[in-house]
Amino acid sequence: MRPTPDSDLRESPESPTATALPDNGDLLWAWDALRGVIDPELGLDIVSLGLVYDVRTEGGTVVVDMTLTTPGCPASESMSLMAHYAVTQADERDGGVVDVRIVWDPPWSTQMIDKVAAEALGFHFRHSD
Repeated sequence: MRPTPDSDLRESPESPTATALPDNGDLLWAWDALRGVIDPELGLDIVSLGLVYDVRTEGGTVVVDMTLTTPGCPASESMSLMAHYAVTQADERDGGVVDVRIVWDPPWSTQMIDKVAAEALGFHFRHSD
């Protein structure tokens, strides 16, 4: 479960962060590859920042749904190209195709950042009761 933009940023083992991965390990390699993509403005990886919403397969294509911090993000083209390159390079499937899609729903917010990345950016967590 991904935190929603209106949820509180909390530290809780029961509340997974934006980097919670799917239960099936089929695409963990793609998630790992995306962890190597660094947002050039924030200096942290796009998975920890909560910019990657979904990684799935559609037919023979690995589809990555990701967003940007703002619609006018100056790194918009380079971020999707970096994500595409990272997943393509990690893809060991014969003839695998990768499709990176920029989506705007839900809108990204700081509540989507995982705990470690949030602390690196100076955000503070409220402790759950």
